Amino acid sequence: MTRNYFGTDGIRGRTNAGVMTAEVAMKVGQAAGKRFLRGSHRHRVVIGKDTRLSGYMLENALVAGFTSVGMDVVLLGPMPTPAVALLTRELRADVGVMISASHNPFEDNGIKLFGPDGFKLSDEDELAIEAMLGTTQQLAPAPDIGRARRIDDARGRYIHAVKASLPDDVRLDGLKIVVDCAHGAAYQVAPSAIWELGAEVIAIGVGPNGKNINDGFGSTSLGAVKQAVAAEGADIGIALDGDADRLIVVDEKGQTVDGDQLMALIGTRLAEQGTLRGGGVVATVMSNLGLERYLAGLGLDLVRAKVGDRYVLEAMKAGGYNVGGEQSGHMILLDHATTGDGTIAALQVLGALVQSGKRASELLHLFDPVPQLLRNVRIGGGKPLEADSVKAVIADAEARLAGRGRLVIRPSGTEPVIRVMAEGDDAAEVEEVVAAICHAVEMAAG
Repeated sequence: MTRNYFGTDGIRGRTNAGVMTAEVAMKVGQAAGKRFLRGSHRHRVVIGKDTRLSGYMLENALVAGFTSVGMDVVLLGPMPTPAVALLTRELRADVGVMISASHNPFEDNGIKLFGPDGFKLSDEDELAIEAMLGTTQQLAPAPDIGRARRIDDARGRYIHAVKASLPDDVRLDGLKIVVDCAHGAAYQVAPSAIWELGAEVIAIGVGPNGKNINDGFGSTSLGAVKQAVAAEGADIGIALDGDADRLIVVDEKGQTVDGDQLMALIGTRLAEQGTLRGGGVVATVMSNLGLERYLAGLGLDLVRAKVGDRYVLEAMKAGGYNVGGEQSGHMILLDHATTGDGTIAALQVLGALVQSGKRASELLHLFDPVPQLLRNVRIGGGKPLEADSVKAVIADAEARLAGRGRLVIRPSGTEPVIRVMAEGDDAAEVEEVVAAICHAVEMAAG
């Protein structure tokens, strides 16, 4: 079945255009509600959102959709995506919804759905809801229409849960930490959780106005956190994205620590403690070859999944792994959460920093990355990767890199772009290969 709504991470698009309208959101609420009306109990959905202006519109539309088919709604307000997953389970809800476009600009928004187990929906459930969006759902009789209420202690519940991911005897006293929340969903909970563990917190990106999410702050725009680390003489900087399911770290020297290095650290520490399951770590095809070589040197595997944290999670569950993630900063730690959680991942890093007694620059760079280059080619439509001219250039690039590097070329699941990535021991060769492929794609795409 062709997907017209769901992509690699829920439904996403420009607000008040295409699939991201109030009308579609209400239909999603009705379809998802009907899909999860299972059993004779009173049914419930949990809805959270990030700080985008359009969140108000979509929240109200979803409430209308869910209540119209007989589901009660619990509204969390601005909360991280992993908080929605957590509270969906805690509140015994039938489904959870996060209104967010993650790291995208404020003009975009999205709808992510979680099942009663706190995990993102399966392909089967998404396809079923997709099919239902094209039909009219039977509405509940008047006495069975759902109710909506807000809960006041959602932030406290989530803060308690993330703090519990650290041993009781681990405190962060003596650390000065810059926490960049991207003016997004974690602007209250992340600084509070870290402060409650004893750290001195310099919080930035905590003044959302509906239009500034991810704008010059957060994990995709590290200038602000690097500047604050230097100005404050901080020990480390923590940068989250708009819905706080990603983490990028900056050490005290201003050097970037990406998801690959974080997976290396967390995987290594759990292996030393005897608690790493599966004999390795799950990453994606985009993770650096240096990570794979580093883990192999420790006798650990690197399992590669398709890009997207849902595919990482599928591979983790299939192979019994408890650590997985993406180079972009999604960290899935199944001992503590059912989805990527930037705040929990940050606490694991901070706990390791305290326990090691090392500076961040000494602890967090466990391997030397292989030269890697990623470029995006924006396209207006069509399928340029199927053109013979593009296939020929790709085949030539694969032959050049054989045994010394890797090539990954894929359409984005969230934007109209082709992503071209190459890595290898020769940086100049990597640059040439990527340039040639991008040019061929541009020509084929017109």
